[in-house]
Amino acid sequence: MEGGSILETIGQEIIGVMSPVSICMLLVVLLVYTVYNPSSSAAATTTIRTAANLVYLESPNDSTAQKLEGAILNAVVFVVIITIVTFLLVLLYYYRFTNFLIYYTRFSVFMIFSAMGSSILISIIQRFDIPVDAVTFCVLLFNFTILGTISVFSNGIPIIVKQSNLVVLGIIVAAWFTRLPEWTTWVVLVALALYDLAAVLAPGGPLKLLVELASSRNEELPALVYESRPNVGRNSGARDSSLGLLVAAGLGMSGDNNSGSVELQQIWRDGNTDGTIEIQEREHLVIAVGENERTNGGETEDVREDQGETAPLIRDVDLTERLSRRNDVDNRSDGNRAPQGNEREAMEMEEMNARGIKLGMGDFIFYSVLVGRAAMYDLMTVYACYLAIISGLGCTLILLAVFRHALPALPISITLGSYSTS
Repeated sequence: MEGGSILETIGQEIIGVMSPVSICMLLVVLLVYTVYNPSSSAAATTTIRTAANLVYLESPNDSTAQKLEGAILNAVVFVVIITIVTFLLVLLYYYRFTNFLIYYTRFSVFMIFSAMGSSILISIIQRFDIPVDAVTFCVLLFNFTILGTISVFSNGIPIIVKQSNLVVLGIIVAAWFTRLPEWTTWVVLVALALYDLAAVLAPGGPLKLLVELASSRNEELPALVYESRPNVGRNSGARDSSLGLLVAAGLGMSGDNNSGSVELQQIWRDGNTDGTIEIQEREHLVIAVGENERTNGGETEDVREDQGETAPLIRDVDLTERLSRRNDVDNRSDGNRAPQGNEREAMEMEEMNARGIKLGMGDFIFYSVLVGRAAMYDLMTVYACYLAIISGLGCTLILLAVFRHALPALPISITLGSYSTS
């Protein structure tokens, strides 16, 4: 990473996020063109009642002032509902109702695949006159729902399968939102961009509180998040074995490496904490020895580096080495402050690249809703809107690499996309 620009550093991560976003938007546009057929009069009069239009149901006969007023009311109510639900999630997470949040998220994904997905499948079958009987349709829907839900939350499947099903999930929800009335869609998108900006950056914002709370606990958020690379951290590998492991690094040790505190972070596996775990310290590195590797004569055994046995721990060992290198930087003399700051920045960038970029599914959905609404005008509008969204997402990812903390992904893209369609 020495001498490299920000784009060279996170270029692969940007491509890893932009590709699924582009696929999601493309398939939503195809659904709008082929299934819902916005040019037909039936599609123009067919609207659905959702949380985004609880107050006002737009009618083609209404005046412009009525449509704008009703759309603003719908947007305000929708944002208020989202804010209340988000603060409720923060409260539940603060009091450690994590299992409830996990099961609630799984149930939501199950309902999206089953209820909303079945409606889209029926529309596709009717549009192309596909001969399918009721029994076959139910069997296909059952398999699609169960396998999709399992693949989103399971850690024992290839990452490409999980990413694909997350994209399908975004397509289903975005296809539903594209059926909202025109004025309501535009005003709701602008309101969501403003809400995202306040919720992530403002002090006391619900999303900011949620991210900070998860970071303080060193836990993954129980939310639907697209990861640009597989997470081989403590949550992903925690279900593969009943052996508890320790990742440790010496913090604030003196030059002779004989004193100082040691921070131990236990990585739980299946909640099994029975049995003793013995550790061996060697120059800032603490190695975990499982309960099955007993000692002889009161001395601990050396842990051999065998790729077949320690493959799930590769990322953890890298984390320990990075923490050890950071500890070495902290122990340098006061006269080397400038090099120390440079090395700190380099290690922080390395840790960010190791974690990868994560994008909330809400960003997938509302990017696609914006392009889907643009598809109801003409293809040139779709192309301009797509370029604006991708440019906004690229700017957001570059800002993410600069500021190195959670940033809202909607404001720049929604602003540029709305301007390109005006």
